Amino acid sequence: MRASTRLVRPALLSVVAALAVTAPVRVGAQAAPSPAIDDVLNLKRVGAPALSNDGARVAFTIRETNWDDNAYETEIWVADAASGEPRQLTSAPKSSVQPAWAPDNRTLAFVSDRDGKRQIYRIDVTGGEAEKLTKHDEDIDSFAWSPDGRMIAFTAREAAPEAMKTREKRWGDVRLEDEDQRYVHLHVMSLDDRRMRALTSGTMVVGSFDWSPDGTRIAFDHRVSSDAGESGTADISIVDVSSGQRTALVAQAGPDSNPRWSPDGTRIAFVSAMAKPFYFYQNRELAIVTPGQSGIRSLSKNFDEDASIVAWTKGGLFFSASQRTYTALFSVDSASGAIRRHQANDTWIGSQFSLSADGTRVAFVGTGATEFPDVYAGELTALATARRISDTRAQVAAWPMPAREVIRWKSQDGAEIEGVLHKPASFQTGRRYPLLVVIHGGPTGISRPQPYSSANAYPIEAFLGAGALVLEPNYRGSAGYGEAFRSLNVRNLGIGDAWDVLSGIDHLVAQGLVDRDRVGSMGWSQGGYISAFLTTRHADRFRAISVGAGISDWMTYYVNTDIHPFTRQYLKATPWDDPKIYADTSPMTYIKQAKTPTLIQHGDQDARVPVPNAFQLYQGLRDQEVPVRLSIFKGFGHGLNKPKANRAAMEQNWEFFTKYVLGPRS
Repeated sequence: MRASTRLVRPALLSVVAALAVTAPVRVGAQAAPSPAIDDVLNLKRVGAPALSNDGARVAFTIRETNWDDNAYETEIWVADAASGEPRQLTSAPKSSVQPAWAPDNRTLAFVSDRDGKRQIYRIDVTGGEAEKLTKHDEDIDSFAWSPDGRMIAFTAREAAPEAMKTREKRWGDVRLEDEDQRYVHLHVMSLDDRRMRALTSGTMVVGSFDWSPDGTRIAFDHRVSSDAGESGTADISIVDVSSGQRTALVAQAGPDSNPRWSPDGTRIAFVSAMAKPFYFYQNRELAIVTPGQSGIRSLSKNFDEDASIVAWTKGGLFFSASQRTYTALFSVDSASGAIRRHQANDTWIGSQFSLSADGTRVAFVGTGATEFPDVYAGELTALATARRISDTRAQVAAWPMPAREVIRWKSQDGAEIEGVLHKPASFQTGRRYPLLVVIHGGPTGISRPQPYSSANAYPIEAFLGAGALVLEPNYRGSAGYGEAFRSLNVRNLGIGDAWDVLSGIDHLVAQGLVDRDRVGSMGWSQGGYISAFLTTRHADRFRAISVGAGISDWMTYYVNTDIHPFTRQYLKATPWDDPKIYADTSPMTYIKQAKTPTLIQHGDQDARVPVPNAFQLYQGLRDQEVPVRLSIFKGFGHGLNKPKANRAAMEQNWEFFTKYVLGPRS
């Protein structure tokens, strides 16, 4: 669901520190003919590219798997943007993340939990040890350098209120729902004397923020509580760094967030729902406001997709957006609203863009149907020839490269649906293959054609190695296809989504690619809900189904979840207003029809799709004497973020679908 947890993407082979300091990041290749589950979980993954203000250097992270500590650990690397010669910059227990360049272009600050709590450190990229800058009582969330490099602003959660501490001593561990709030506030620290002071207080949770170019003010977004269901209350204010005086800037219905100052300090751009009531699936727009003046102007109202601000540089206001199964970097003219796309290749997937101060150079993570994700850097005017800075693709160089292609078909109601079809490296025309459908979450998630993406709980590469086709459908509601497409499952959840999955299977059967009698389905979150819907209402179509953190009953979901507005917006009612729509779209309504063997996987601490959904489906299937297995992951929320849990989920799905779909020869 929107605001869903990130999928963890781990890493492979020996420690990066063992590589030569002046060599490209070449993380050796496995010679195995087909990767096993652990091989994929061990893959090193790049992320968080940060281009220095002058565009000369790139910092980025590499995440790898620590099986001994059952953790994914991240370190920071730095490279010359022109020559592409990376070297490892940090090496400490646990992780170092969020690299950010100081205005001097030679110092990096970052966040690390090496000493227990997440604190800010800095390091000279020319050499030396990292220096701890903050000693805050709580974990630090995010931070940013002041324009002159003399201060750092950061956000951190406040300490537990005294009333909460007193109550705990008297009553023990008792939670008062919607009352026990820990607010997040904005702070600044002077690097001269390391003094920290809070710039905000009271009942607010500060999110993203941005320094004014002259360093005197900070624009920030804030909402009324940390509850995920309160995201729609996000507004934007400005605080004077010297006095702490706060001025409201944007206060309208729906979420307004991620403020960015113009280079001349006269205007602020931000991401806005523009007071639309159904912001979970309606477009988020780029808007602009002038402090001290009334009126909010949308810059992207004619751009039919969610726009995500990247930076406002001297070269323009930049944003990224999905375009069907791909992504691209755009800029918008803040006066005319004219939008320009900076990448013409429709088969290119870029993400995590970072621009130089003048907006002429960019660093990003790039991938494609046959390209493992790596960090690239280059001129904005020549993105197609950007230099590859990292070389984590070397890990998979000796592995098979199954074909990945985007296919299209018509759904039951005529809607055009796309999906990513993975074919095994041994694919032969004229044969019919078993098919495994992997359904993404969201529903505003997106499946993209990229290799070795490690779909959290589903061993796609192992399925391909066993000779199966894998289909990832971008069912109605998926991102990248515009607001009208995202709205197609409103008051049609499960029902229309199932049309899209079933018609995709029929399309492949009609093409002579798939054996109709050997089909399985799986998915996590919204994908788990769709799989649960398929296992009860369309049981005759599948040999086996796996439900990961899925909704089984919308009433159960509504009264337990942490994002109640999601259901009210998609179903346009509460259960008390319209019990019929809640019943029509709930898998449990059709439990008497169920007969498909089902695997259920769920975290016992899941707040997004709470675990009663899993037990409800489990007991319903048992009562129908349907083969069912329930696997509860203790200590986990909505996603599985530790390698052994990912291994367990993948191995369970491998064994399950081997038994019912692939056959013992796998």
